[in-house]
Amino acid sequence: MTAIDHKPQIGWRRRTVERDGVRLAVFELGEPSADRPTVLLVHGWPDTHALWAPVADAIASRYHLVAYDTRGYGESDAPNGDAAYRLPELAADLFAVADAVSPDEPVHVVAHDWGSVQTWEAVTTPGAEDRIASFVSVSGPNLDHLGAWTREQLRRPTPKALAQALSQALSSAYTAVFQLPIVPKVLFAAGMRPAVWRKFLATLEGTDPNNLEFAPTFRADAVSGLRYYRANIRERLGSPNPRSTRVPVFEIVNTRDIALRKAIFANTHEYTDSLWRIDTPTGHWLPYTNPGYLADIATQFIESIRGADSSPIIDRARRHGAHQPQSGKLAVITGAGSGIGRETAYLLSEQGAEVILADINLDAAEKTAATITSGGGIAHAYRLDVADTDGFGAFAEEVTKKHGVADIVINNAGIGLAGHVLDATDEQIRRLVDINLMGVMTGSRVFGRKMVERGLGGQIVNLASAAAFTPQQGLGGYSATKAGVLMFSESLRAELAEHRIGVSAICPGIVDTNIVAATEFAGASADGQKQLQDKMSGMYHKRNFTPDRVAAAIVGAIESNAPVVPVTVEAKVGYRIYRFAPGLSRRMARTKLF
Repeated sequence: MTAIDHKPQIGWRRRTVERDGVRLAVFELGEPSADRPTVLLVHGWPDTHALWAPVADAIASRYHLVAYDTRGYGESDAPNGDAAYRLPELAADLFAVADAVSPDEPVHVVAHDWGSVQTWEAVTTPGAEDRIASFVSVSGPNLDHLGAWTREQLRRPTPKALAQALSQALSSAYTAVFQLPIVPKVLFAAGMRPAVWRKFLATLEGTDPNNLEFAPTFRADAVSGLRYYRANIRERLGSPNPRSTRVPVFEIVNTRDIALRKAIFANTHEYTDSLWRIDTPTGHWLPYTNPGYLADIATQFIESIRGADSSPIIDRARRHGAHQPQSGKLAVITGAGSGIGRETAYLLSEQGAEVILADINLDAAEKTAATITSGGGIAHAYRLDVADTDGFGAFAEEVTKKHGVADIVINNAGIGLAGHVLDATDEQIRRLVDINLMGVMTGSRVFGRKMVERGLGGQIVNLASAAAFTPQQGLGGYSATKAGVLMFSESLRAELAEHRIGVSAICPGIVDTNIVAATEFAGASADGQKQLQDKMSGMYHKRNFTPDRVAAAIVGAIESNAPVVPVTVEAKVGYRIYRFAPGLSRRMARTKLF
């Protein structure tokens, strides 16, 4: 990711573009050429072109950059009345600027907030594809699409639809206040100061002050920009006229956006011929909070539109239908050749994720991958021994280089060991710890570092077991490793919380997988091993709790960032007994199972 570690000093060249008597202040960097296409940057409320300084600093060497103060902001004219700020006027301004700065070639547009809203108006204008080559949309929906979505939610009032509509209504409640004639003007005129806004953004989104740059007209701009709300929201939401676009669109959906719920973007694919979308756990002011990330995404997308080889991130973001819960995500799963790992891979792929399948048995991983790809998913198989710490690190580097930083990591690989602890050999104990505990810790560390470095959050899921909190004779070694996984996950969750990386520990009970058939019994002869394995397998078969049900719990934990997830009735009961009646748990541990 492009690093932004200083306050950029941008040497903009100022010029004026006039349309119908309104003078627009336009700011340029570089000159257009065949190798330096024009990228037009459009700001929203309450910003000016200054919003784009951190992003411009990161990509100025590659493009002819143009930013402008939209009407009513900064150094541009502010015509009287609300009618002058309707979306057709704003879109016409955008086309006027594009024609002035790049008369012979279409421009690429990156837009935020109201800048994105007005660019949506522009790209849905007939013939827009002749003047706009691509559009990166950040935190600014098409108001007609939003109006159509709202009507659809209310037309079919299921509990989910009503909840989504209500959630967006609450998030947008401020827009009703903004449309009042006097109150917001008085409030902003009195209290909207750069120092106050800096503190607000730092508190809300953790924005680095070095990335914040405001125009001298900031307070006046905040008041002037209210006309955008009054001129457009009631009309477009009340009587939507949704239109489609042929311009390639990349939609960045910020899932921590205080103003816009991600559900409102569900219908974008219905109105775009070519759509890319990525969901990130970021807030509304992405150009300030993560300018390097936005610069990287915009660059990769623009270059792919220009004909360069597409990147894995852009490929994953491509949409050919409705957005799925895990669309655009990269998931790494260990032990993916069978059982819980395989079923989790299937489910994540069905929900849109690209999956990396790691297993010590490469043939098994390749079979899982073949099943996924035959169904239209994207999967890659790798051989991995999770007990090999150096090999695990090399695997993480290879995955990151070829496919990008993982969004989801599921440390699932594990083995069983039963029998009395005193009968176990040092080799058996060491192998158990290396795979079940060290493998989880290594996977969490090598991929967790990549997530922290990227700065966009993520989810780590570690497979523990009900054995972590239900002591049982005959499973002492196994229980110890799984208890270690549980406590490691709880501690790691606390460490990574500030980076918005979730950590979940999954604790299944008796699940019918092939781990049972491969479980060693300490101290047993070869014949005894087979008898005990058959007995244990019979118990698990009778329980008949299949791995796909654990996979569903894993995916649920990813979506909800649940800390500890007991799966199966015996796991849920055992978890509560150990917490609230530990003496009973100890007595139950004396029961002989084998």
